[in-house]
Amino acid sequence: MTRGRNRHSRSKVLLSVTAAVFLAGCATITRGTTDTLVISSDPPNAEVTLSNGLRCRTPCSLTVKRNESLVVKILRDGYEPVEATVAPKVAGAGAAGMAGNVLLGGLIGAAVDAGSGAMYDLVPNPLHVRLVPLGETVPREGEGPGDGRTAEVEASAEGGSGAAADS
Repeated sequence: MTRGRNRHSRSKVLLSVTAAVFLAGCATITRGTTDTLVISSDPPNAEVTLSNGLRCRTPCSLTVKRNESLVVKILRDGYEPVEATVAPKVAGAGAAGMAGNVLLGGLIGAAVDAGSGAMYDLVPNPLHVRLVPLGETVPREGEGPGDGRTAEVEASAEGGSGAAADS
């Protein structure tokens, strides 16, 4: 009879360990540790270089780590160069994953999600840049022509502010 109880106890322990492993890092499991950064420009066919070394021509999509801030450099002959920063921000879905970790008692899962970057979204994403021909400027809000910046970076409605980048 003792033998039966030991098997039952071992089964419970095995089940508990398995559940803990699978529940650890809810956002890591459901969202992953990478994101697709979408970059476009007007006009298209601009050269894009990320601070992590990845390159493409607009319009393009690159797979990058969710927890990594990136500097995006966009160049096209005859146009002002543009530099923008894409940074991790706690996402709604990432926050939900963290809440799941807390509710299910998964401190390990919370640490995994925070460390892996699964709780973040990259902002802005998509990144759209309106390139300005050399020598022209785009006026800032409330300013006249000739004042202001040389290019404008637009963020998606989800991605936050439509912050502009000076070159």
